[in-house]
Amino acid sequence: MPNEERPEGIVYLVGAGPGDPGLVTVRARDLLATCDAVVYDALANPALLHGLRGELHDVGKRGGSADSTRQHEINRLLVRLSREGKRVVRLKGGDPFVFGRGSEEAQVLAGEGIAFEVVPGVTAGIAAAAYAGIPVTHRGLSTSVTFVTGHEDPAKGAPPIDYEALARAGGTLVLYMGVRALGRIVPALRAAGLPNDLPAAAVQWGTYPGQRTVTATLGTLEATVAEAGLEAPVIFVIGRVVELRREIEWFERRPLFGWRVLVTRAQVPSSTLGELLAVAGAEVVEVPATRIEPLDPAHGRAAIAHLDAYDWVIFTSQNAVEQFWTFVREVGLDARALAALRVGAIGPATARSLEARGIIADVIPSRFVAEGMLESLQAREDIRGARVLYVAAEGARDVLPNGLAALDARVDVVPLYRSAPDAGGAAAMRAFVQEAGATSLVAFTSASAVRAFEDAVGGDAARVAAATIGPVTSAAARAAGIEVAIEASPSTIPGLVDAIIRHGATRSSEVMR
Repeated sequence: MPNEERPEGIVYLVGAGPGDPGLVTVRARDLLATCDAVVYDALANPALLHGLRGELHDVGKRGGSADSTRQHEINRLLVRLSREGKRVVRLKGGDPFVFGRGSEEAQVLAGEGIAFEVVPGVTAGIAAAAYAGIPVTHRGLSTSVTFVTGHEDPAKGAPPIDYEALARAGGTLVLYMGVRALGRIVPALRAAGLPNDLPAAAVQWGTYPGQRTVTATLGTLEATVAEAGLEAPVIFVIGRVVELRREIEWFERRPLFGWRVLVTRAQVPSSTLGELLAVAGAEVVEVPATRIEPLDPAHGRAAIAHLDAYDWVIFTSQNAVEQFWTFVREVGLDARALAALRVGAIGPATARSLEARGIIADVIPSRFVAEGMLESLQAREDIRGARVLYVAAEGARDVLPNGLAALDARVDVVPLYRSAPDAGGAAAMRAFVQEAGATSLVAFTSASAVRAFEDAVGGDAARVAAATIGPVTSAAARAAGIEVAIEASPSTIPGLVDAIIRHGATRSSEVMR
C-alpha cells in the first residue's frame, strides 16, 4: 500500500492587538474562525477566543512567574501542532514583531522547514497612547517616536539601552514593559539630559474598559505611578505630545466609562445590548441568564394548519416570531400564509422581526407591554368577536387573553417556547455580584431573566442595582428585593441603553471623584 502523506500544517503569527477586540485585523479574525489550534498569550483578550472551534493552548507569560510557559516550550508546541497537519494561530498581544518575540518563533519555524505567515497587529505603544488622547507624533511637537523595552537584560543577549542617544533623538519616547524598571530608566534618562519637567504619562490596560491613565513629568513619574498603584501592563509615553491629552482625551470621557454592566439577555436571538453599552464606554459582562427552549412542536403545527380560522395573530416577542416562522417554513409556506390576517406586534423589535419576513404589523402599541397592546386593540372595531391566535412564551401573563375575552374575542394561546435558566452562567453572575461597586449595574430585559438571576445568586441579588427594560421586568426585580435604579422608556433595547447612559452621566461625576 502506498504511504499516506502527512498533511502539511502552517503557523500564523498573529497580532492580537492591544486589547480592544475591535482593533484586531480582519485577517486575524478570519484565521481565528477557521484554524485548528490557537496558542495564545496572557495579553490576548479572552473575548477573541469565544466560540472558536479550534483547540486552545494557554502559553501566557506572567511577569516571570513560575507558571509562565518558557519560550522553548512554546517553540516545541508550535512545531508539534504544525507537524500534526494543523493550521495554528500563534496569537500574540499587540504586534508579533514589536517586543513580542515573534521573529524568534519565525526563526524556529523556518529552521524546521514549517510554513508560516506573519499577520501584523496594532501595537500597544500606539493604541494605548491614542486611547489616552495622546498622539505619538504631532506637527510642531514631535516628528519622531522611539519604542523602547524596559526588559533590558544584557545577560540574555539584549543590548544595553543607549540613553544618551535617546535623549539626543528628541521626539516621543514610548516605553514598553517598564513598570519594574522605572526606578532605573527614569534616572538614566534624566542623567542623559532629558529635563525633569518633560511631560510624561502612564497608561495601564490601554484600550480595555478598565484603562487608567495618569500624567506627570519625567521628574515625578515614579512617584505618580507608585501613588496610583499602577501595575503591568503599562505603556509609558514621554514627550511634549502628552500635553495634548487635555484637549483630545476621548476614551475615558465616554458616558459609561468606569461602569460595569452585567447583561442577562438570552442568547437567542442575539442582541445589540452589550454592543451598544460597550460603545458608550461600559465594561460589559455578558452572561445569559436564560436560554430559549422550544416546546412541543405539535402546538405550532396545529396553529399553522388552521391559520384560515383566525382573524388576528399577535406576537409577544422576537422569539415568538422566530419559533412561529420555523413551523411556517417547515410546511413550505411563507408570508402569504398570513395575508388574510391582521397582525399585532408587542414592540418595535418584534415588528422588525416580522418585517424581515415580509409581514408589516397592523398594530404596534405605544407601550410595549400586553397592557399597551390591549389598549390599542380596544380602540378597534375589528377585534370584537374576532378569533385571535396569541403566539407567546410558556407562562405568559393572561392580561391580553382576558382583556380580549372581555371584548367577545375568542383567543387561542399557543405557547411555542419557554425561557429556562442558563445554569452555565451562574458562577459568572455570582462573581459579578461579589465584585459589584457603586458603578455596577445588572441589565434585565425580561422578568424571566430576573428570576434566573435570583436563582443563580440567591440572597446576594440585592447587592447590585438593576436597569430594566420596562414595568413588568421592574416589578419582577422589586419582588426579588433588587433596587430598580433605571427603567427604560420606551421599553426597547435602545431605550434601555439611553436610560443607562443618562443614569451614568448623573452618577459618574460624584462616584468617580
